[in-house]
Amino acid sequence: MQTSAAAKSSERVAKFADMFSAMGTEPRLRIMQLLLSAHPEGLVVGDIQGELEIPNSTLSHHLEKLKTEGLVEIQRQGTFLRYTANTHALQELLQFLYAECCTRNKAVKPEQIVRICK
Repeated sequence: MQTSAAAKSSERVAKFADMFSAMGTEPRLRIMQLLLSAHPEGLVVGDIQGELEIPNSTLSHHLEKLKTEGLVEIQRQGTFLRYTANTHALQELLQFLYAECCTRNKAVKPEQIVRICK
């Protein structure tokens, strides 16, 4: 029987695994990259489709998967849907990785990550 803390930790890891899985295809990772480059305004579906040249039905499937895992947020603007990257969810995901690789066991030096991001 798992303790409450262990169960909560397992749920958190499962949540992050689902988020990584959702971004685990090239089109979805490209969508996330595009939405992050357009942050905070985001993009309407037509702009995403035009930029990435993904067929509409396929794009809808990818956006739905990203939405289901909480990685994107949607705002209706008249007849358009505007998608934005959920930066809060991405921050949690990166903090999870950072805690393991850079603070607890120092597998990666924090200054290396900052240098990569610049």
